[in-house]
Amino acid sequence: MLKILMISPEEKVLQDIARILSASSSRLVLAGVEEDFIARIGQEKPRLILLVRRGRLAETFVRLRKIKEFDPLLEVIVLGPPENETRIAEVIKAGALDYLSEPVGARALAESLKKLEEKISVRKETYQLERELASKYLFEGMVSRHPAMLEIFTLIERLARHQITVLITGETGTGKELAARALHQLSPRRDKPLVVVDCTTLPESLFESEVFGYERGAFTGADRAKSGLLMEADGGTIFFDEISEIPLPSQAKLLRFLSERTFKPLGTNRLVKVNVRVICATNRNLREQVKKGLFREDLYHRINVAEINLPPLRKRKEDIPLLCLHFIDRYNQRFGKAVRGLSNRVKKVLMEYDWPGNVRELEKVVERGVMLTTENFIDLPHLPERMLKLVEQELVEDRPYPYLNLTLSEMEKKHLLEVLRAADFNKQKTARMLGITRPALYRKLQKYKVSI
Repeated sequence: MLKILMISPEEKVLQDIARILSASSSRLVLAGVEEDFIARIGQEKPRLILLVRRGRLAETFVRLRKIKEFDPLLEVIVLGPPENETRIAEVIKAGALDYLSEPVGARALAESLKKLEEKISVRKETYQLERELASKYLFEGMVSRHPAMLEIFTLIERLARHQITVLITGETGTGKELAARALHQLSPRRDKPLVVVDCTTLPESLFESEVFGYERGAFTGADRAKSGLLMEADGGTIFFDEISEIPLPSQAKLLRFLSERTFKPLGTNRLVKVNVRVICATNRNLREQVKKGLFREDLYHRINVAEINLPPLRKRKEDIPLLCLHFIDRYNQRFGKAVRGLSNRVKKVLMEYDWPGNVRELEKVVERGVMLTTENFIDLPHLPERMLKLVEQELVEDRPYPYLNLTLSEMEKKHLLEVLRAADFNKQKTARMLGITRPALYRKLQKYKVSI
């Protein structure tokens, strides 16, 4: 059953439309223009709005913008006095599905409803095709249809079959660990461990004991022997993430292992041999690090047998829609939501943003949006604060934009209230969701005169 909400100052118009629709399975509900019709839309959840125009066309544009701001996917048919083609085109450009001249005839309304059915059908097909497309271009947790990434997927499949050391390079957040996991998962070692060594967390004093292990009594506090990460990875793969962060003395010890494939745990002269495949990753230019004396040249050549360079997201922006669908599906499952996609305004902002944090940053933006939205789409208020300046520029460039009459401060206040509601007005949770400190939250509450 198609639920229709009519926004009209006159009940007679409702009666006329109800009579026309009496033979259909549609259900008609009336909302007056003076009441909070947006709240009524949220309460009734209609599939279609019949917006009756009275007075100036500008007032209809305002109401239309409010509806589209609330739900960009909600269709609106405007009913009003006869207008010329130019004005009707303006109404449709502003987001209306159709403009029907009064008195509205049964045939004209039936044709508009047919347009609605076709649009809903196309939207469902598009939704299904988008997800099939995202699934088609899914490779071991990575999603892309960019030619450079497709070549990388092929390279990973080829390299996975061999035991050579691989160096994965790329900016932070480009998916280096996913590439390492793909190399392991597609290799003959897939049933053995993949051990990740986060080199950023291992100072020189800990590197040798954590990676190579130690015997009991090797140093103060060594009450029992411990197998190192290399032993844990025996038969499988060891992944040195951000290898450029290893201190120079530790680099020498790692080089010795890579050369001989044996090592001595701390506190013993006993040589231990392990069978591991080595994968390394870095977000730095190792050639420059070598020139500066920060990375051993012999170690660089030892680990760079085969290199996989992952491009930044800003150079493969056509992947953003696919990645968003992939992450929406992931966080729908995690949060028990049914978000279907992004509003057109959000899509435009995401495509114009530079993504310094790459795919990882995009994932966090989508995760936040799925968590915050109470509708079936992610809209501008659900974006992080850092992206609002880009949104402000969008307001200037896109006239039908629903937030056109809001300043950046007004939008920030609107976003603050949205997050407060999503956090059940819990200040600590609100501050965490906004990514700010509690004192900063108090200042914003005071600035916008919000009391909770």
